[in-house]
Amino acid sequence: MPDDLNLSNLKPAQARKARKRVGRGLGSGKGRYSGRGIKGQKSRSGSHKMRPGFEGGQNPIYMRLAKLRGPYSADAMPVGPHRTQTAPVNVAALEERFDAGAEVTPEALVEKGVLKNTKIDVKILGKGDLTKKLSVTAHAVSASAREKIEAAGGSITLLREPKERKPKRRARPVSTKPEAAPEPEAPEAEEPEAAEEPAEEEGTS
Repeated sequence: MPDDLNLSNLKPAQARKARKRVGRGLGSGKGRYSGRGIKGQKSRSGSHKMRPGFEGGQNPIYMRLAKLRGPYSADAMPVGPHRTQTAPVNVAALEERFDAGAEVTPEALVEKGVLKNTKIDVKILGKGDLTKKLSVTAHAVSASAREKIEAAGGSITLLREPKERKPKRRARPVSTKPEAAPEPEAPEAEEPEAAEEPAEEEGTS
């Protein structure tokens, strides 16, 4: 490498390979059709800029396949693209892998070999027994796991606050229309009194 660097002696650290020039005669090996063949869409300019999944105009495979049905809004049940995923860890695994008084975090679970990585949220589940006092830090904890951890004297710290569930059924709006006046009751028709039967006169003997 020269001591004095200037524009005349600059060169890349690794030698570059010159690109193959196509369409420069039959003797070059890439002449006439330049390696694109005869006619067709892929022989035209811009043909290699088609988006992924493009099938030449016909209905593509991702539109021909059936789709999962169900509520797709983000605040509804997790279905389809909004499906959530968590890495389950039971309290039995905590009992087996951690000592009393230890701090259980996603990073500690990876070190103990319970999880492969911390890319997915961790949820503690309540399968098994727990007798050790542990300080658990996770993204979510089930109700049964919370009972067992607190019963053993441990504590829980959530890395993500649980979302408030919206009520499924909306309350019916109170109508502001004035109530209609009650219709007057029709007077009951009086039944005609039955005519009294004349008393039979006692015959004179």
